[in-house]
Amino acid sequence: MSKTFVIGDIHGSHRALLQCLKNSAFNYDCDTLICLGDVCDGWPETSKAIDELLKIKNLIYVLGNHDFWALDWMETGQANEMWLGQGGQATIDSYAGMEPEAHAVFLRKALPYYLKNNQLFVHAGIQVNQPLFKQGIQTFLWDRSFAQRAKEKHDMHNKRKLTQYEAVFIGHTPILEARPRQYCEVWMMDTGAGWSGVLSMMNVENLECFISDSAQKLYPGIEGRRKF
Repeated sequence: MSKTFVIGDIHGSHRALLQCLKNSAFNYDCDTLICLGDVCDGWPETSKAIDELLKIKNLIYVLGNHDFWALDWMETGQANEMWLGQGGQATIDSYAGMEPEAHAVFLRKALPYYLKNNQLFVHAGIQVNQPLFKQGIQTFLWDRSFAQRAKEKHDMHNKRKLTQYEAVFIGHTPILEARPRQYCEVWMMDTGAGWSGVLSMMNVENLECFISDSAQKLYPGIEGRRKF
């Protein structure tokens, strides 16, 4: 039977992506992978990571804020100064002056969010009291208050759900733990692969996790170039 997985922020760590796919025995032809965005920026292999994702037949890609910056560079040739300082230079270097149009198309077609079986997948967060169709891309790509609210509710031992969804999977806000963490119905999937942490992938049906080695170990001698 085919399986559905969700994966956190890759941030240019192609080696971590390969480990997660291998550890989960992911089937490129039959299984589904939902990416929560930010394949770009940080470690030196953004181009290879996107090439790898393009091999997956059933890929659902949700746009991240770093992807937004990278796409702007691909389309205009102009590099946002803030982006360069938060891992963007590593993305530029990964292409060595040759950016395939297929990569721009890949990012251009990314979704603002993905909703299936009352499970929501979004890069950063949402406004809990607003319908999704009334919310702007700024919230989906940049919000951190949603993650903070989920954590606060959890810490208060409030067992009421934060949203109407069975589960919400987000990236963007990293956690200092080596596996995804659940706060209320919210799963925090960014386990720090953009710096010295690990990349996490999860089977959304049985919640089994598959974790890479630390990005620092996978790229010895290279400093992660993403700031928070």
